[in-house]
Amino acid sequence: MSYQIPGAASLDEMTCFYGNSRLPVRGPRRDLDTRYLACLGGAETFGRFVPAPFVELLERRLRRKAVNLGSLNCGLDAWLGDPDLVSIAKGADLCVLQLPCLHQLSNRFYRVHPRRNDRFLKASEGLSALYPEVDFTEFHFTGHLIMHLKASDMERFAAVQAELQRAWLSRMQGLISCLDTQVLLLRLQKIDEETGGDPAPISVEMLEQIAPHAQAALDITVRPAGQSMELGDMIFGTMQQPSAEHMLGAVTHQLIADKLARAIRDLD
Repeated sequence: MSYQIPGAASLDEMTCFYGNSRLPVRGPRRDLDTRYLACLGGAETFGRFVPAPFVELLERRLRRKAVNLGSLNCGLDAWLGDPDLVSIAKGADLCVLQLPCLHQLSNRFYRVHPRRNDRFLKASEGLSALYPEVDFTEFHFTGHLIMHLKASDMERFAAVQAELQRAWLSRMQGLISCLDTQVLLLRLQKIDEETGGDPAPISVEMLEQIAPHAQAALDITVRPAGQSMELGDMIFGTMQQPSAEHMLGAVTHQLIADKLARAIRDLD
């Protein structure tokens, strides 16, 4: 059975901060004085709504400390703007880097919030000229914006997607260079039959372009808990079930941990 908690309280509150970082990551806070692995990522790495995310399961399988640096609603811009969090990832023996969303970063067409990278702030003159019929004040989240632009005109959207890919690849290379440690790239391709999935996904070709900058890359196809029948072991508030249905369930986290453990052992 699922654990539905009245009100807003849930695993979302299990966060902590490291150093002067302003990004809340999955708690509890870990001691960094001894050797560790680091896992840097978004909601899936954080393990939203699950009691034991794949980072914790990976620690059990490898019997090596694994520090969860997963944070909700953030991506490349947030990480690159947070030297303390990057320093923790850099200090790890190995960093598992979940590939961040393509559309959650500032680019030539629009700006996002510096920490909550899912928040759309402002369209550029170039985007306004490309889509003169669109009222950009109606958008608050990048996902909603991208879905609308894509549905409006695929030909014009191709220019937006190309710019997102350019910015993403450039910043990913910069992040991996900053980490200066062993990096294992993790692409979680979420197949969501209800929403149609990410409107601007990280493609296999993009993974292949960035993979030479890291020590290894792992590509895993997953399904959200509402479609994989995994809501039973999740913890969420009474109003949070719709969100929980689109997150990863406990069995999927176990699958990711198993595959990561094998990939890391191959690197040793």
